Amino acid sequence: MPQFTRFHRLILCGGAAALVYFIGLGRPALWEPDEGRYAEIAREMVVSGDYLTPRNDWVRYFEKPPLVYWATAASIKLLGRDELAVRTPAALASVGTVMVTAALGEAMFDAATGLLAAITLALSPLFFIFARFATPDPELTFFFSAGLAAFFAAVRERDLRHGAGRKWMVLAAAALALGTLAKGPVALVLGGGIGLLWMLSERRAREIAQIRWLECGAIYLAITAPWFIVAGLHNPGFIRFFLVHEHLQRFVESTEHGWGPWFFFPIVPAGFWPWLYFVFFGVAEFGDARVENRDGARGSGVRFLLIWFTVVFIFFSIPRSKLGEYILPALPPLALLAAIGLLRVRAMEARRACQVLGWFAATNLTLLLGAIAVWIAWRSGLARADGFSTIPLGVVVLALVWGSAATIIYLAARWWRSARNVPWGVTIVAMISAAILARARTEATPMASYRELAGIIDPYLQRGCTLASYRHFVQALPFYTQTRERLVGYRGELAPFGESDDAAESFIATDARLRALWSGPRCVILIANRKDVAGLAARLQPPPSLLGGEGKKVALTNRSTGATPSPSPPNHGPPS
Repeated sequence: MPQFTRFHRLILCGGAAALVYFIGLGRPALWEPDEGRYAEIAREMVVSGDYLTPRNDWVRYFEKPPLVYWATAASIKLLGRDELAVRTPAALASVGTVMVTAALGEAMFDAATGLLAAITLALSPLFFIFARFATPDPELTFFFSAGLAAFFAAVRERDLRHGAGRKWMVLAAAALALGTLAKGPVALVLGGGIGLLWMLSERRAREIAQIRWLECGAIYLAITAPWFIVAGLHNPGFIRFFLVHEHLQRFVESTEHGWGPWFFFPIVPAGFWPWLYFVFFGVAEFGDARVENRDGARGSGVRFLLIWFTVVFIFFSIPRSKLGEYILPALPPLALLAAIGLLRVRAMEARRACQVLGWFAATNLTLLLGAIAVWIAWRSGLARADGFSTIPLGVVVLALVWGSAATIIYLAARWWRSARNVPWGVTIVAMISAAILARARTEATPMASYRELAGIIDPYLQRGCTLASYRHFVQALPFYTQTRERLVGYRGELAPFGESDDAAESFIATDARLRALWSGPRCVILIANRKDVAGLAARLQPPPSLLGGEGKKVALTNRSTGATPSPSPPNHGPPS
């Protein structure tokens, strides 16, 4: 019988994660605004053949480096222009992160910890959601985690100038460079900071000088510098915009997504439940003197994970501009700590294990009661008056699943007088929760996507109608319709490069220009919020006809409903 090696275990983890992430991946429509934005930028690269300058609605767009756009463009060319292709890079990166976490857990501790950490990470709600969502954060998380894992492997070798230690350190530099191309210098800043803080905490400051800094720096620059240099030469103002506006200013100013430093305190528990409960028992590994004396390397590994999580958590908590997915790079160390905690609970004597699981059940039942209370209050209007956010019914369902499951796990442990099967019981329920999340995402798609609206207007655009949006930007419409979306009285994130000559056709500056276009000989399709329809009907001549709608958007036309649009060539490609 062949031996089940580390390679086989990693392939098993990756294959299982791929199965979980790719089933139904292309079913939901693209969500606004992020998925539509990243999909369209990649599509425009494919159509134009210009892989140097990212463009959104044919306006130069430099909020992010190009690696994720390149990966998505390659996926579109390989798989076709659809949702599966757009989300495939994020899913593959998430599979890679699961495998890296498994390998790191096995190297730090043992095979059981690595396997359980992979399961924990793969099925944690926040990680699962964004593994099936097209943003750059899964790619950043993969390269960031790979870089830190390689750094840990290098330092463990003791000799950082030769042999395996040198090779691992070069690999770490390359991984952080690719992380930089995925989302920016944050990969290097955080990755380097975590590694150096850990070495200092290990009282190995003298070894920092042994790192071949010039070699690592050359590798990093060889990977990152070419695109930045060439993009800067071809796009005046790019370097200042990218480094100053997109990183320094967004870090210190509340330009968008403004939240306080408390933002991730609810995000992490909600996004990592129920595994977070067991993290505290994993942290106890660090403070357990008996464990430390028996195996100091385990304590060193736990310290590395604690520094990793803490640095990422604090860094992303400081700026007011942040989103929930920014914390993804902090989840792999939590998964490893949760795996350690679960194995500690599994090994406890029966009475102590039942106490721990009793509190686990009580916590989940309390969360269930809280979710029900808030949902009822919101339904009755009380929570809305107090400023509470919407609590979807799906959250209550998840709380019910975990409240019931935790109680059953506790009772089973009491009955069998053993917590031996607790990790697998929690895993099974986590898989059920993941299925609920996937279904909820599909059911909620009409609230945040416009694929059906694109289908309504596409026949008119195919016959030459102009597409415009009134005071907003529906990011996915250009991707679905392959047509430039002219923005009326709106520039938003396109403003920094919106004054350039090649961007002029993407904007209609005033209502007066819209009225002139609307009353002209060419067919116009105007996307508007439902609340704006009455005002537009009073100002536009001829009166708008309604083609259809989806969510809060409707499509209006200056032609009678059902009339044949005026013929002219459709605008599917880059502007001439």
